[in-house]
Amino acid sequence: KELERRSRAALAGQSATTGTAGEWVGVGFRIGSENFVAARDEVREVLMVPEAVTRVPGAKRWVLGLANVRGHLLPLIDLKMFLGGGRTGTGRTARLISVNHREMPAGLLVDEVVGFRRFMTNEFSQDWSPTILRCEQYLTGSFRRGPESWPVFGLHQLVESPQFLQ
Repeated sequence: KELERRSRAALAGQSATTGTAGEWVGVGFRIGSENFVAARDEVREVLMVPEAVTRVPGAKRWVLGLANVRGHLLPLIDLKMFLGGGRTGTGRTARLISVNHREMPAGLLVDEVVGFRRFMTNEFSQDWSPTILRCEQYLTGSFRRGPESWPVFGLHQLVESPQFLQ
């Protein structure tokens, strides 16, 4: 019955960000001391930071360079530096979030990926707590559960923004 329900939901064109009815699924990550969540369908994959990165002459400081990921060149962006929060360390917990965007592939360096986060749709709010990083234009709301607040970071909004495209 569950398989049939999912098939009917897919046929009806329901969003890929939902799990079961009334559930929203995203990928949680940390930039500095702040937690964020991105819609599951905006994340292609999570990668370790590659050792071989080719610098791009004349690029902005937040562009780390290009990396060969399974035969495809992926531009690597230090998301914290892009948002004005300083350089992200490439320590043991640092990860790249590969953005699932047809025309603008990008690998976003974050301090940590904390895995899938599941929320009920009634936990969503159009408002979010103020953030330390300058990222308000990329936030679409937040999920609140108890004392925790998870701002929703729009990865597609980020990679399509004029500031990012420079």
